Amino acid sequence: MRELVEHIARALVDESDNVKVTEVEGETVTVIELRVAPGDLGKVIGKQGRTARAIRTILNANATKLRKRAVLEIIE
Repeated sequence: MRELVEHIARALVDESDNVKVTEVEGETVTVIELRVAPGDLGKVIGKQGRTARAIRTILNANATKLRKRAVLEIIE
């Protein structure tokens, strides 16, 4: 799941070297933390959060397929 979010984020931003994705596994949920350059934050979030919502939808579909639960956090 980490690789999926990283691939999507790198395709969206200008500074792809600054994309960092960490995966924190909990008992019931996996938290995916996404960090990008401050100038690329708007590109990852999108207008009214549409891009971020789309990334979360894709992540949840993948997690459901793996019978897991995942949450995406975009960190400034």
